[in-house]
Amino acid sequence: MSKKKQKIDIKGNEITIVKSDNEDYISITDIAKHKNPEATGLVISHWMSTRYTIEFMGLWEKMHNPNFNVTEFRNIKNESGSNGFILSSKNWINSTNAIGIIAKAGRYGGTYAHKDIAFEFASWISAEFKLFLIKEFQRLKDKELKQLGWDIRRNLTKINYRIHTDAIKENLIPKNLSKKQISFIYANEADVLNMALFGKTAKQWREENPKEKGNIRDYANVSQLVCLANLENLNAVFINDGLQQSDRLVKLNQIAISQMKILLSDKSVKMLNPKNENADE
Repeated sequence: MSKKKQKIDIKGNEITIVKSDNEDYISITDIAKHKNPEATGLVISHWMSTRYTIEFMGLWEKMHNPNFNVTEFRNIKNESGSNGFILSSKNWINSTNAIGIIAKAGRYGGTYAHKDIAFEFASWISAEFKLFLIKEFQRLKDKELKQLGWDIRRNLTKINYRIHTDAIKENLIPKNLSKKQISFIYANEADVLNMALFGKTAKQWREENPKEKGNIRDYANVSQLVCLANLENLNAVFINDGLQQSDRLVKLNQIAISQMKILLSDKSVKMLNPKNENADE
């Protein structure tokens, strides 16, 4: 189980979410506190001991767990409903090799369930609680998706920046220039890309947006940054081929127009470009 934890608040209850094998697991111990904060283990056991819950969890395991012990599952299901039958999370895990429920010991321990199972448990606790849980969980996922977009931006920028600057260094910078002169050449080539994609230089953008922090690329969307990464690679190739800057600008602008038409219509790129992505957190 991943050590990274996230928390959401549901009607005054702090619910912990962790990752296990890249899947979201929600603390049903935290959910159980909504019903009885002093006896969360009993609340979970009572829910797990119902025949409906056992059948639901068994079906989930059959769908997701190739090592699920079906024989033991059947034995447990046959015993359910008998007098005194109680099923704990640890008994369920140890008997069936279940992966949908995780029992974690220690100070920050508790019982965690895959989100599919956790939502079912929340429904048993309260229909209203389940709806709030799903809403807050989805809000968290939307936030993660937004962050993923920013991570992709940063990684694309780092990788392609090195390719682009190396081509400039090898082909456009004469020997023994001062640092100031070298910086001017880099900035000048960066503006070739800015003109090709945004239709303006960094200086022009700053003059038009005096109150904004950062630079023109900080306000680009995911589609533009994917295109920019491609243009950096292509400009590096054109520089290595010895093309004049004016010719490179024309080619890069034509490519930018063509690629942006494709990127703006691509569904997978749109998913990384949620609404209000530049809004403050």
